[in-house]
Amino acid sequence: MPSYPLPPVWTKLRRHEVFPEFSHDERARYNFLSSLNRFVSTVIAPGNRIAFENRVKPHFERAHGRDFNDRHELQEHMSKDPLYRAWAALRRSTMEMRQQNGRAAVLRQAGELARKVRERLQDGEVNLELREGFAVPPYLRHVDNHLMPGSYHTEYFPGDVANAANYDSGLFVTSGGMLGSLTDGGGQAIAAWVAETYPDFRPRRILDIGCGLGHNVLPIAQRYPDAEVTAIDAGAPMLRYGAARAKALGIRNVRFLQLDAAEMADFPDGHFDWVQTTMFLHETGGKAIHRIMREINRVLRPGGLTLHIEQPQYTPEMSLYEQFMRDWDAYYNAEPYWGHMHDLQPEDLMEEAGVPREHFMQVGVKAVNDLDRRKQDGKVTEDYGRSPIWNVFGGWKK
Repeated sequence: MPSYPLPPVWTKLRRHEVFPEFSHDERARYNFLSSLNRFVSTVIAPGNRIAFENRVKPHFERAHGRDFNDRHELQEHMSKDPLYRAWAALRRSTMEMRQQNGRAAVLRQAGELARKVRERLQDGEVNLELREGFAVPPYLRHVDNHLMPGSYHTEYFPGDVANAANYDSGLFVTSGGMLGSLTDGGGQAIAAWVAETYPDFRPRRILDIGCGLGHNVLPIAQRYPDAEVTAIDAGAPMLRYGAARAKALGIRNVRFLQLDAAEMADFPDGHFDWVQTTMFLHETGGKAIHRIMREINRVLRPGGLTLHIEQPQYTPEMSLYEQFMRDWDAYYNAEPYWGHMHDLQPEDLMEEAGVPREHFMQVGVKAVNDLDRRKQDGKVTEDYGRSPIWNVFGGWKK
């Protein structure tokens, strides 16, 4: 049996005033699932390539006299292989168990969590604006993203934050601790990259779209403490919890606002110096993504910066096998827009957002992780969608 690095224990996750409480058994379940995730991705997942190269691909070529046309054809045949089926079932099961264990833990204390958040938000400093009667966009309303019942937007009672607390406590498990003690590795990485690459850039107004509970926008706000940061999302529980979480962590320059990113009439033309998304676009319906890009173009000032963190886009240079493996989320993890979004070419999206092709940029960034035990050899296991290495694309608006 090959060796693999164990993830850090879940208790390394940094607590704050509105974080849920976990019993001994609940912590033990999370540690088990975190280690199981790492085992599945490190030990079992590499067998998929062996199965593909030694069984599925040769059998298809003998039967059809050609290679696969696309990842969809590959998926049809690879999904019949026993090794792939075992890996996919395990991967799905770990996510289901993660969600249900987290859900059980937060629902038993849902009232207490709501009380803690409410008290934190009543300290006299307003950093949250929710909209009565707000209509969650259909492409979000009809999907339980990441198999989380009710996804980001469902409220079980007025003031509820249960799903946000579930997400805050459980993302560490899904990623095996690869995003650090505050699960903010993406935000830390992009904030550091911008500051190092453009040291003279001093944004006055920053917009983070699809902020969730704000774990990736807070590092940006910390890096630019003089900036006025606006974080928008459609989910009231996420925004409510995120606003209280920001206060609990001592970050005061972020305003959380309930808003549809495809209709940002609250903001005048050219209002922001920097518009950011982090692992948001792949959860956006096909038509909405283009409306969002046009809105980004409108609210971003000339010469402003827009950046978008995602897993790598599918390009002709990416092998069909890798495209197929990355498409797992679209089939089995309640991410129905994943494949379509990754088929889009980022240069085209950025042109819609006002970034001419000569100003387009694309870089790779790795999560800033204060808990990473693998820094000694610098290796990161590729997990095709959950890896802490991202594709960042964007540019400067003309």
